[in-house]
Amino acid sequence: MYTMDYFSTRGAEERVSSAAAILQGLASDGGLYVPAAFPQITLSEIAAFAPLSYEERAVRILRLYLTDYTEEELQGCVSRAYGHTFDDVRRAPVRAVGALEVLELWHGPTSAFKDMALQLLPQLMSTARKKMGEQDTILILVATSGDTGKAALEGFADAEGIRIMVFYPDGGVSPMQRLQMVTQEGANVSVCAVRGNFDDAQRGVKEIFGDAAMAKELAALHTKLSSANSINWGRLVPQIVYYFSAYADLLAEGKIAAGDAVNFTVPTGNFGNILAGYYAKRMGLPVGKLICASNANNVLTDFLQTGIYDRKRDFYQTISPSMDILISSNLERLLYHLTENAGQVDAWMRSLTEEGRYDASSLLPALKENFWAAFADDTATEAEIRTVHERTQYTLDTHTAVAYRAAEGYRSETGDTRPMIVLSTASPYKFGASVLHAFGETADGMDEFAQMERLQERSGMVIPTRLAALRGAKILHEDSCAKDAMRAAVLTFARA
Repeated sequence: MYTMDYFSTRGAEERVSSAAAILQGLASDGGLYVPAAFPQITLSEIAAFAPLSYEERAVRILRLYLTDYTEEELQGCVSRAYGHTFDDVRRAPVRAVGALEVLELWHGPTSAFKDMALQLLPQLMSTARKKMGEQDTILILVATSGDTGKAALEGFADAEGIRIMVFYPDGGVSPMQRLQMVTQEGANVSVCAVRGNFDDAQRGVKEIFGDAAMAKELAALHTKLSSANSINWGRLVPQIVYYFSAYADLLAEGKIAAGDAVNFTVPTGNFGNILAGYYAKRMGLPVGKLICASNANNVLTDFLQTGIYDRKRDFYQTISPSMDILISSNLERLLYHLTENAGQVDAWMRSLTEEGRYDASSLLPALKENFWAAFADDTATEAEIRTVHERTQYTLDTHTAVAYRAAEGYRSETGDTRPMIVLSTASPYKFGASVLHAFGETADGMDEFAQMERLQERSGMVIPTRLAALRGAKILHEDSCAKDAMRAAVLTFARA
């Protein structure tokens, strides 16, 4: 069996194991860890996934990348992650909605797709900590645009030897997302609102990771930093699984034959979700196009159409807040894979930091070969929710609606009739007010729970148990800080 090593997108010469990459989160030079190769899977191996459970499929994918974990360790991690916390035995079912297929990734404990990775990451990290003989406390820092925060808190709550601190933009998440976070129980968790937007929170976390003096202060407290954002390889690798799983489900249903190419449309903010699809394609999954769907913060749409990344633009707070992002961190991994030139990637990232833009238009042919991009503003998103429901009786959340509209636009514009799988990233109950508004109703004067009850009447969908249970939950986290005070907040938590 080969050994998979990992190295930085920015050129640091260190090569580390998967366990080390997962524990550290970021490479020492500030780059992101990438695997030394794309392991290949044959069509016959993919076809053999069809009768397997999601957990069995996951182990077969993960063992190709996490080669320093034993088969038994991976089986244990996967079983603990998915075995009891999901409300659908298929974990990530595929459902026909109109002419498209919808991959429902929100059947986990927080009703968002982040559960697919963040139920597994704590298991991988705890196992890595033991494998590496780590004695210090691991402090997880998370910047969230909504769903990552709760999913990470849920996954890491009361984990041995690990603490977690989540920063979210004050006023920049949905009321339900905020409620999920600020009611989180656990002796090892902290939640803090940042007076700024998501990019401010994400930038603050990255700066803390690169702060040598901060690392020294934390070392004196026997504490080391790591990340649960998708910059951590342990967040990204579980997401590759559901692309293979969705394909296997279409095989099992007889909707495709082994080798038939399918397209995927992904609502995208930080580029991790769609990047996992690119990894699957590079591994041998028959993927045609990956359609990148953005909201009004359409920096990725422009990049994939021009090759120029420019974050110097207006920032919009939208009804799809998990995509309200102007600096898409995981794009750095794609840049490396397309160039295999760490020096060039480092130069582009420095340009983004110093000038707010970079020109990678030399990559445009490769970008267009793999990706197509579109965006939808709030008005178009609401119209899509309403239209799809009228046509199919299926209720989309605001993020999935952006993707569904992009998928339809791609088909209309290109004439590509290959099967299309739309990634559904959240339950509509997490964004009840916006979905009701799309149905022509006002949520004024209704709290989140009244909104859910009304949405149930309109949609016929069952309210997720864990969301309903938030009614009356005690608010446990009321801290907030300025965007330039995050360092102090972390040190305060570390000393507590």
